[in-house]
Amino acid sequence: MRLDIATVCLSGTLDDKLAAAGRAGFHGVEIFENDLVVSPWSPGEIRQRCADLGLSIDLYQPFRDFEAVPPDVFAANLRRAERKFDVMAQLGADTMLVCSSVSPDAVDDDDLVAEQLHELAARAADRGIRIAYEALAWGRFVNTYEHSWRIVRRAGHPALGLCLDSFHVLSKGSEIGGIKVIPGAKIFFLQLADAPRLRMDVLQWSRHHRLFPGQGDFDLSAFLGAVAATGYTGPLSLEVFNDVFRQSDPARTAVDAMRSLLVLQEETARRGTAEMRVADLPVVPAPDGYAFVELTAPDPAGVLASMGFVYTGQHDSRPAQLWHQGDARIVVRPGTDVRIDALGVATADRLGAAQRAERLLAPRLSDMDYDDPGVRAPDGVGVVFCRPENDWMAEFTPADPALVNTCGITGIDHISLTAPFDDFDQIALFYRAALGLEAEPETEFAAPFGLIRSRSSADRDRRIRIALNVAALRRGDWAPAVAEPQHIAFTSDDVVASAKAMRELGAPLLDIPGNYYDDLLARFDFSAERLTVLREHSVLYDRDEHGEFLHFYTRMLGSRVFFEVVQRIDGYAGYGVANSPVRMAAHRQFRLTHG
Repeated sequence: MRLDIATVCLSGTLDDKLAAAGRAGFHGVEIFENDLVVSPWSPGEIRQRCADLGLSIDLYQPFRDFEAVPPDVFAANLRRAERKFDVMAQLGADTMLVCSSVSPDAVDDDDLVAEQLHELAARAADRGIRIAYEALAWGRFVNTYEHSWRIVRRAGHPALGLCLDSFHVLSKGSEIGGIKVIPGAKIFFLQLADAPRLRMDVLQWSRHHRLFPGQGDFDLSAFLGAVAATGYTGPLSLEVFNDVFRQSDPARTAVDAMRSLLVLQEETARRGTAEMRVADLPVVPAPDGYAFVELTAPDPAGVLASMGFVYTGQHDSRPAQLWHQGDARIVVRPGTDVRIDALGVATADRLGAAQRAERLLAPRLSDMDYDDPGVRAPDGVGVVFCRPENDWMAEFTPADPALVNTCGITGIDHISLTAPFDDFDQIALFYRAALGLEAEPETEFAAPFGLIRSRSSADRDRRIRIALNVAALRRGDWAPAVAEPQHIAFTSDDVVASAKAMRELGAPLLDIPGNYYDDLLARFDFSAERLTVLREHSVLYDRDEHGEFLHFYTRMLGSRVFFEVVQRIDGYAGYGVANSPVRMAAHRQFRLTHG
């Protein structure tokens, strides 16, 4: 199907927006009237620019406050419409969006609305133009798609149809099943937007908080499936009003937008709408777990050895070391600071997984010297796809045998990354889409330096878990010294024993304040003996409806990375989010007292 984007989704001048849409692979655009008005180009020049970029102009919008008005206002509105038809002829656009009226001049009279829209459609038809009537969720009288459809039917003109906008439909809680009875030929245009579930004025919700598909809480695949059931064959177009997107690099935003549409088509096809299948998008990979995590670090030997990791080998062609314990493998290459550079994901179809990520517009990884294919995620982290047999380890010359698994680490539980606020949604969508992860419930918590939002995702077998965090609002210079922290969480079958063994080896474990354990005693029915053990080894505790969670942390290694060791008991599904402020404060206290 044709994939479109409204210019209002993107930042910059009209030229910036069109260039970004063309580079991202869109087929067409909706020209938002304000973008045209401020452009130095004539409509004819805009048409030619779009043609040069391989873009059609599929909609001109919006035309506001037209219908259900007194005769003198109606006459003025018709004159205004004729001038817009002139512009559309120069643009080469054949469909104009007309929003339901919010004008104080409008009256609640469906017959009058139908009559005036019929007259508009007749004049448009004389110019080879169609009118797509859209019910705004905040329209004065017409604010549901059911109502707009009744009016279009009553008007009865072939050049008058509907524009369906997912936000206006889903924000009202309208029943989408009714869409299926609308003939597809009478749906002239389809606009798509996601959004978080918010309790606020619907106009403010729409103007500031829309998101691309897959980034919010709307069931867009069900909505799109209902529209497809009508036989609609027009463009799938994005119309997203978002304060962040309108200030962000339009090239990155357009890539994110295209990725979201491809994922939405795939999800809709998976739910039974076969015509939405993206033929050249490989299937979601079945991840087999983490093959490795690659770190940059100035001197990893001390910390990793103190946590029971064993030096396994040296890479044959680059300065990289392999360390492992149990099924947890860490590749380390030298650098001035510590950071997570790459994730090795084991999958039986490594080539298909890489091709899928590239089809989702991720650039190919070409600078990390791996024989296995990989891509660069939007946050800069490399994702390398490896066979489950770990034959990538043959790239390392084995070191002399040594004792292994001395501190009880058995594998990697999850990776935690921090994203800038402006990039949070697109990064979260990428990891889910490329690795076939399912979103878990989003959480927020009050941290020492502001509100933190956390969005985690995992595959069905919980072999790959990625937790993504963002400071919901950060202004001014007063902020923690740790910018965009990252951490690796390792698994253990006995966290207390692991903590004890690591302390004996001199691991830099993070001390937790006594007040935390006094509070635990108040919240949970612990024996004095159990609480003493947790306190002695700075082990934190959480519980959900499934089971228990024990975990502890290292101090910060360099400026942003630390490690965690976790033990999940009886199906605990979370990440100990309630303990995150405790950990953040403890990291801060250590920096204050030790520099």
